[in-house]
Amino acid sequence: MSEKLTSETKQIMDERFGKDSLIAVATVSGGVPYVRSVNAYYEDGCFYCVTYALSNKMQHIAENPTVAICGEWFTAHGKGENIGAVSDAMNAPIMQKLRAAFSEWYSNGHVNEDDPNTCILKIKLTDGILMSHGRRFEIDFT
Repeated sequence: MSEKLTSETKQIMDERFGKDSLIAVATVSGGVPYVRSVNAYYEDGCFYCVTYALSNKMQHIAENPTVAICGEWFTAHGKGENIGAVSDAMNAPIMQKLRAAFSEWYSNGHVNEDDPNTCILKIKLTDGILMSHGRRFEIDFT
């Protein structure tokens, strides 16, 4: 039975994913599933990724925003959304956190903040299964 995010599960999620975390993101296009690994940062029921607006992943999400993710002892569903360019003023607060979380690789030439297609993918979680110390938590993020 699913339960809302509790203080215990929130703490586990924050500790496990509130930093640069590698997760798999699955999308569907034309009835065909696609999966890829991305660097992500978790906060308040959402994962954030810096990506490219013209990528297959973002095109799939524009067609069908429902995604599945998988990370360290965690699987979930959510809704993906392009929340705009990394240089947009409205994204300044989350970009400050993303630059800090991704500091090890962010400035190595992989990200071009001057390109308006460099964007933020926000995955708002809907439900998930979290495993921790032999316990299974079914979480309703809505």
